[in-house]
Amino acid sequence: MRRHRFERYLEKVFRFSTLVAGLADGRLYPRHDLKKVFMAVFLGSACQLASIHQIEAECRSGALSKRIGPLSEDTMRYTLARVDPGGVAWLWGMIARQLKRNGVLRSSWALGLVVAALDGIEICSSFTRCCDACLERTVKHMVDGEMREEVQYYHRISVVSIVSGAFPVPVGLRFQRQGETEVECTLALLKDLVGILGRRFFDLLVGDALYLQAPFVKAVEEMGFDWVFNLKANQPELLAEAERVTGGQPERMVSGPEEELLIWDGGEVYWPAADRAARVVKTVRRQSLTRVAVQGAKGESKRRVKEKVVEEATNFYASNLGDVSPFFLHQVGRSRWSIDTEVFQVMAKEGNLKRPSIHQGCYQALVVLTMIRLLAYLLAMVFYHRQVCSHFSRPPYGFSDLARRFAYWFVAAHIDSS
Repeated sequence: MRRHRFERYLEKVFRFSTLVAGLADGRLYPRHDLKKVFMAVFLGSACQLASIHQIEAECRSGALSKRIGPLSEDTMRYTLARVDPGGVAWLWGMIARQLKRNGVLRSSWALGLVVAALDGIEICSSFTRCCDACLERTVKHMVDGEMREEVQYYHRISVVSIVSGAFPVPVGLRFQRQGETEVECTLALLKDLVGILGRRFFDLLVGDALYLQAPFVKAVEEMGFDWVFNLKANQPELLAEAERVTGGQPERMVSGPEEELLIWDGGEVYWPAADRAARVVKTVRRQSLTRVAVQGAKGESKRRVKEKVVEEATNFYASNLGDVSPFFLHQVGRSRWSIDTEVFQVMAKEGNLKRPSIHQGCYQALVVLTMIRLLAYLLAMVFYHRQVCSHFSRPPYGFSDLARRFAYWFVAAHIDSS
């Protein structure tokens, strides 16, 4: 059988089929091999198919009909519910290690450090409980013109992604459990990743102000990590001191064609909540943007005009790094946005991350499906940058178009050219 170009790349670089074959099958009398089911879900996710039901349709008479063959939705749900998430995490870790050996995580700005961003995202929100592990909260919303208060059910996942390279590389995820906070979930994920990848896989953690808490900072330092977190009103005493010491003239100004950056280095200040010192940096970023505004009085014809506006954003960062430039801390602090703009937004819009496929009564299947979806995103992104963008001075098409080409390649790979 002729292999798909994407599969050939995965086999050559990662020995992907061997890794998948190493997963333990929890079924006693399987009708379909675990590798077949895993590849159906993985390749369907790489093609950005919206649901398991659509993957079933493509396996029966679509893009995956020749590569996979008929496979029911029930079979995929039953199989994923009996796959150990720890095994998928181990497979993911082997791929991440190979990416680091191949130089994918190198950067031109991070001073040789591997920077990992921490963040979380909510998925599968509903007003109907789908599984026993659903988190719940009370929300107010409009129903038929009336404000109602109802219990909403949802899941939340924490993700660690390497952001110091040319593109973000997710290396692990964990579902938040009942009674856990996002910070506690992320800390548990970091401990799991240290066990899989080793302590020296990444060096520096970056995250939102949510993670700037004394217990979390102490825990990650005990694990040997440095950190850079946004400083906001959740640490009022530290923020007030940072505002005081950065109240003078900026120490550095970086100007560009459409952007101006002002930097204040506050040095080390006392952090009362943690009874320790932390270094603080303030930045003011002014960006010139072109906006389209609609002008015209009511009842008159409207016209669109372009106008220049200047957006100003002020950020404070806190860190335990004392021997680096404040501009580097600004770069690290800004890098965390890639996990939101390039991972979560793409996965939610194109990768169907928030769709509650096979959620009803199958929590473990949902966990494994989410892991496979994010793994498929990662490997498709690696393929796009290493096998598409690297061959052209300008990318011939975007990452979102790659999924359609994957589906076409699966069909074309089996056309008899004779």
